[in-house]
Amino acid sequence: MALPFKISVLVFIKDRDGRHLLIRRRKAPNLNCWSPIGGKLEMATGESPFECAVRETGEETGLSITAADLHLFGMISERGYEGTGHWLMFLFDCHKCLASLPVEIDEGHFGLFDRAGIDSLELPPSDRTLVWPVYDAHRHSFLAYRAECAPGQMLAMTVEESHLSPHLEP
Repeated sequence: MALPFKISVLVFIKDRDGRHLLIRRRKAPNLNCWSPIGGKLEMATGESPFECAVRETGEETGLSITAADLHLFGMISERGYEGTGHWLMFLFDCHKCLASLPVEIDEGHFGLFDRAGIDSLELPPSDRTLVWPVYDAHRHSFLAYRAECAPGQMLAMTVEESHLSPHLEP
């Protein structure tokens, strides 16, 4: 299907109590749903996924990080997401903790949630089915997969690469 292709990052950040930072989005995609922070790469400038994750973290939360504070644990290629485009998403776990809840921004407001509480929130369907299970299983390793997300079709996932990172502690 001929749709635009977008490249983005999601950054999983916790506070000192281990609660996850999520934003309730005011804009599409994922309007009114809770998800990790992130955004699209500035492709015209040649921005890398790591640079994008650092920039988006600073812009959305005020937390100052570097690429060394990030661990890339997953890469997802979503074909036909919401019938509006194809996405290549890079998933990062941030090792630096938040000191407090960030102030509200034009993209939405923030909340802090323990992992069990996230499952009861209004989440984008692909986050519930793909993103959070990958976070749970691979945040200390790496996984690359492709997902067929056509509206009205059964979600299909193909693992393209998976490995454990022995130097990272669980």
